[in-house]
Amino acid sequence: MDGDPIEITVHQSLETISAADWDACADSTPSDSGRAENPFVTHRFLRALEESGSVGSGTGWLPRHLTAKAGGEVIAVAPMYIKKHSQGEYVFDHNWAHAYEQAGGRYYPKLQSAVPFSPVTGRRLMTRPGWEATGQSALVQAMVQVGTDNGLSGAHITFCTDEEAQNGQDMGLLNRTGQQFHWLNDGYDRFDAFLEALSSRKRKNIRKERKQAQAFGGTITCLTGEDIKPHHWDAMWRFYQDTGARKWGTPYLTRAFFDIIHQTMRDDTLLIFAEREGTPVAGAMNMIGADALFGRYWGCVEHHPALHFELCYYQAMDWAIAQGLASVEAGAQGEHKLARGYLPVTTHSLHWIQDPGFRDAIDRYLEAEREAVSQEVEVLTSYGPFKRGNEEDHE
Repeated sequence: MDGDPIEITVHQSLETISAADWDACADSTPSDSGRAENPFVTHRFLRALEESGSVGSGTGWLPRHLTAKAGGEVIAVAPMYIKKHSQGEYVFDHNWAHAYEQAGGRYYPKLQSAVPFSPVTGRRLMTRPGWEATGQSALVQAMVQVGTDNGLSGAHITFCTDEEAQNGQDMGLLNRTGQQFHWLNDGYDRFDAFLEALSSRKRKNIRKERKQAQAFGGTITCLTGEDIKPHHWDAMWRFYQDTGARKWGTPYLTRAFFDIIHQTMRDDTLLIFAEREGTPVAGAMNMIGADALFGRYWGCVEHHPALHFELCYYQAMDWAIAQGLASVEAGAQGEHKLARGYLPVTTHSLHWIQDPGFRDAIDRYLEAEREAVSQEVEVLTSYGPFKRGNEEDHE
């Protein structure tokens, strides 16, 4: 009951939190498909990061997960980490850190409620049904208390939901906005139905790209569940290493992470491979939610025109249509996605800053940034590839 006292515990590993308790909060409304609404906040995904050594000692991501109990029952949870850098977050605060340290402050370590290395919107202040207000309030208060007690510069909740962003603002947190590109399934029953909604020029460009990509000299295969075999992860690891080395210098995830995912999350995973004579030459890894497909990693050992677009965007859209999913989220950044049917959406994060002067400065900055992001989303949407009004086809 809401009148019960709330007991907060800080955990240094998900090992000390039962999967049943965590997922009862993280996936409080199971779908008819049996899939988690958001696989990234499940116990099995976050635990895989810990077991594989992708987070933990030496990574700059030290787990400090929160649970809130009432009447002896876990009623709310939050994934939380002590961060010693700002890598792998995708909500960039390097300028904040530089400004604070230039003024004589110490920005790191900080608290971060997030899914490491995953710019995917989802709940961060997760509660059992009926405990939303009490649970979210308890978790935010706990974050602030942990930050205060440990003399940390702040606490940050990244890629939270719209509802959490509003509730967090009501609790005095600062709201920051950003934008990503998502593809929305407007009831399409096939890929060509999506193409028919586009302007003639954009439709022709996509057909040309798909034809060009599919002429790479092999076949394209989509795999999930039991169809994914251990050797497929060997290929995906090679692709991930190639992309990670070029983007970040050192890949965030360890090889062991993929082995664990094979054991615990094959049903949550879609691998899309371009193969020649049975050997993958490029691939994309996606996670499957109850109503969305989440594109995560891509890589190749051979470069072919438009193959990246085919595997990461068009094949994902094709698969989502076939499965009746409502959207495809293709990760952070990338205005090139706009011409391929992915429209801008607003993302949110929440921030508590301990130093009052620094907080006021960031508050002013965020007010201007929110206006700029809103204008950018509006402008980019207007440049979308879809037909306008009574626009005629010229094919």
